[in-house]
Amino acid sequence: MKNIRNFCIIAHIDHGKSTLADRLLEVTHTVSQRDMQAQVLDDMDLEKERGITIKSHAIQMNYSRGGEDYVLNLIDTPGHVDFSYEVSRSIAACEGALLVVDATQGIQAQTISNLYLALENDLEIIPVMNKIDLDSAMPEEVADEIMDLLGCPREDILSCSAKTGMGVDKVLEAIVDRVPAPVGDESAPLQALVFDSVFNPFRGIISYFRIMNGTLRTNDHVKFVSTEKDYHADEIGVLRLTMEPRKELKAGDVGYIISGIKTSKEVRVGDTVTHVERPCEKAIEGFEAVKPMVFAGVYPVDTDDYEELRASIEKLQLNDASLTFEPESSLALGFGFRCGFLGLLHMEIVQERLTREFNMDVITTVPNVQYKVKLTNGTELDVYNPSGMPEQNYIAEVYEPYIHAQIITKADYIGPVIKLCMDKRGILKNQNYLTTDRIEITFELPLGEVVFDFYDKLKSISKGYASFDYYLNGFQPSKLVKLEILLNGDPVDALSTLTYVDNAYPIGRRMCEKLKELIPRQQFDVAIQAAIGSKIIARETVRQVRKDVTAKCYGGDITRKRKLLEKQKEGKKRMRQVGNVEVPQSAFLAVLKLD
Repeated sequence: MKNIRNFCIIAHIDHGKSTLADRLLEVTHTVSQRDMQAQVLDDMDLEKERGITIKSHAIQMNYSRGGEDYVLNLIDTPGHVDFSYEVSRSIAACEGALLVVDATQGIQAQTISNLYLALENDLEIIPVMNKIDLDSAMPEEVADEIMDLLGCPREDILSCSAKTGMGVDKVLEAIVDRVPAPVGDESAPLQALVFDSVFNPFRGIISYFRIMNGTLRTNDHVKFVSTEKDYHADEIGVLRLTMEPRKELKAGDVGYIISGIKTSKEVRVGDTVTHVERPCEKAIEGFEAVKPMVFAGVYPVDTDDYEELRASIEKLQLNDASLTFEPESSLALGFGFRCGFLGLLHMEIVQERLTREFNMDVITTVPNVQYKVKLTNGTELDVYNPSGMPEQNYIAEVYEPYIHAQIITKADYIGPVIKLCMDKRGILKNQNYLTTDRIEITFELPLGEVVFDFYDKLKSISKGYASFDYYLNGFQPSKLVKLEILLNGDPVDALSTLTYVDNAYPIGRRMCEKLKELIPRQQFDVAIQAAIGSKIIARETVRQVRKDVTAKCYGGDITRKRKLLEKQKEGKKRMRQVGNVEVPQSAFLAVLKLD
């Protein structure tokens, strides 16, 4: 056990985490030159295209130094703020962490929050400055920032370039020297922490775990503590580039277990695995059910595909433990699901994966957050979507979730960033200069304002420099109203939103204008209205398509033309009674992206 090192890499998005992992695999000859490719651990097309890590990955490397052979278990973690729970699970399975900071950008918000997670779990932190080969690198300034943050001496900070491979051997030596070996008792009852799971269509669910105490052998009778279900370990092994079976794994090892589990609900990430005959006394602590932040309805474009969509979301949930869903129905869209996501990036990725991996065409409704409503009779409700909002005259008070947001940006952009936060009903709490031209701003913001387009706007006004991180900070009373869109007097519940009372008028106006452009013309007038309760606040009309029925009628008395026009008018009237308006999917998507 003294030659095992378990470590993870934590960094802000796009600071070179996956590239550094590639170099480590190359230097330790874990991946042959023939199999080598960029971002070797990111196996999803989406991850490669966007250059981000979406799912945690684990891989084992062998490293020899001074006649000793070491086993290094690397757990790669996502860098985006949406996936901080994934990061916390990976961190709990390690003893050390490489803190990767981009030498051209310095410390970003996500770096700080992941660092705090690592420090809470008592990990040994190895600071690594990446991209020092670039002309725009600022090694001295960034080193000062890291020293301020960690309180470590200058010589502890490693410099490397993951792209060229410069300094990577020093990183490997530091992992062996500084990361402590795992501690645990091989003869104690089995206690293993599940930090991830993937679904294989042929083998069922494969759980990745780290053994804290005890020994696990093939065919052992094991149980998962939180679900209290028991299985036989059909196959166990270690995670190399492919899965390699082993007869036994001991305390300190990271590996996988296949036990023929078919449903995702039976494996919870953060659960403890132990033996049935000789269970451990207590489960590993610090793990909780994942809490979704953003909710949206997901509906099939063709209502016949409802069951297929259910199967697709269930399969997706096998690979993505943080996705939650429950059935719901809508007048406009038929049957679908109310899904809970970690954030907007997570929602976008789930939508994209449903399209790519399962060929499902879906419509996603306007995203919203969870509100608490206090009724006049004293009862409290949790509202997840606008249709669940009670009538205005029954509501005593509405509470909405607030977040504590940290934004790190260059001092040049401080004005536009503060204006953006103020426009989103934010309250400035603190300003702190990290260096002469980098500032950390702390705001209190309503989560409902942030889930929409806040992150995109922040990136554009700061030319990509600002970084953003947040955590939930309780509920506060707020003036919210339900804004409905009516087509010919019928509410389209998929387009209704809960919004702050002062924003309702401009949003209603813009939605009507946008829908007027996008709804195709019918044979009858289509009235598009925005309403709060029974009060109409905006209206647009899509004019009817008319055929020139008098074209064939020339000469003679005006009454001949009148007769034809009256006849057409009768037909239009009848059509308005039976005709219904289809809202195209492009209209739903465009309304979501309203600026």
